[in-house]
Amino acid sequence: MNKVELLAPAGDLERLKIAVIYGADAIYVGGQIFGLRAAAKNFTLEELKEGVDFAHEHGVKVFVTANIIPHNEDLKGLHEYLIELDKVGIDAIIVSDPGTFMIVKETVPNMEVHISTQANSVNYETVNFWYKLGASRVVLARELNFTEIKEIKEKIPAEVELEAFVHGAMCMSYSGRCLLSNYMANRDANRGECAQPCRWKYHLVEETRPGEYMPIYEDERGTYFMNSKDLCMIEYIPEIIESGITSLKIEGRMKTTYYVATVLRAYRTAIDRYYENPQDWEFQEEWLEEIKKASHRDFTTGFYLDKPGRNEHIYGNKSYIRGYDFIGLINKYDPISQIATVEQRNRFFLGDEIEIIGPKEILIKMKIEQMWDEHDEPLEVAPHPQQIIKMKMTEKVAENYILRKERAGGEDE
Repeated sequence: MNKVELLAPAGDLERLKIAVIYGADAIYVGGQIFGLRAAAKNFTLEELKEGVDFAHEHGVKVFVTANIIPHNEDLKGLHEYLIELDKVGIDAIIVSDPGTFMIVKETVPNMEVHISTQANSVNYETVNFWYKLGASRVVLARELNFTEIKEIKEKIPAEVELEAFVHGAMCMSYSGRCLLSNYMANRDANRGECAQPCRWKYHLVEETRPGEYMPIYEDERGTYFMNSKDLCMIEYIPEIIESGITSLKIEGRMKTTYYVATVLRAYRTAIDRYYENPQDWEFQEEWLEEIKKASHRDFTTGFYLDKPGRNEHIYGNKSYIRGYDFIGLINKYDPISQIATVEQRNRFFLGDEIEIIGPKEILIKMKIEQMWDEHDEPLEVAPHPQQIIKMKMTEKVAENYILRKERAGGEDE
């Protein structure tokens, strides 16, 4: 059985490696130009080469985004950039603009091209159009339901791959084509600089009463009426696979290492369970609970089941729900001494109850009973970011396992 691809985001080299280790089949990243996440750290060509080599050693593909909607000046350097990407050995480039597509085909004709969701592909004729021009994959627009996706799959050549977002932030604009950021913050969302004004708080002003800000009440803090919930489709793995989607895409090149690992391992488990026994697959509530341990908004199924209604937006606040803190990443473990070397990411204390997660379904719960600094001096608190800590762990752990601690109250971030 040909398995669907689980496609993960990576905003930097560390997240790419974590995505590989925690179960991604493919990873999409941005270079330092031509991508829609200008605020992400993104990859230099040297980092990209290291990341591609690491991924390929583990049988994982790497795709690079070049999916801005470019103005004339944005095209400068594209030819040279594509040649460098080809040398690095990436597996595909993601584009949304026909001009960019043409330049790719002329410059690196053997490069595999994927059509971005920004191209707004919502019907089978559009998919066929891109295929006839030489695209191997089309990332479907988010505004499609299962019935529409199945029809598209039935009316395109079998070799055309369909990719679709199954998890992460949703845009309130059609296929992400938003001008609000341009207007309100002078930052072009379609060139990678979205200020996310849809997440801001708004009041109503009546024309003859300037300065009187009237809240459109949802609560005492105002309303966030363009603030979409996050997409989460882990409960519908069979429907996704059976619809004909080739690649299940997780949104989040701006998200943390912890987010990538947590969400990936949940979807990896759910997908693998499906292929073990498709007929008897059952959603497990602990998969969703695991996802909720990463920063998230309330969840929605987007357009997959029906057109979103009034309940698909968050009106009370703009914040993420954050129930756990990512407190450390294990660099190495000595099974003889049972000492783990940990790089601190958020403050923790002697006596804290913590959880340790690893690839697949590894979950260890423990209390911090002994820890030392690099000079073997006993510690009661690890307060400094990226401080190297030594910690006693009786359970066997490994490099790149993640330490997390429950937040008091699980407050918004």
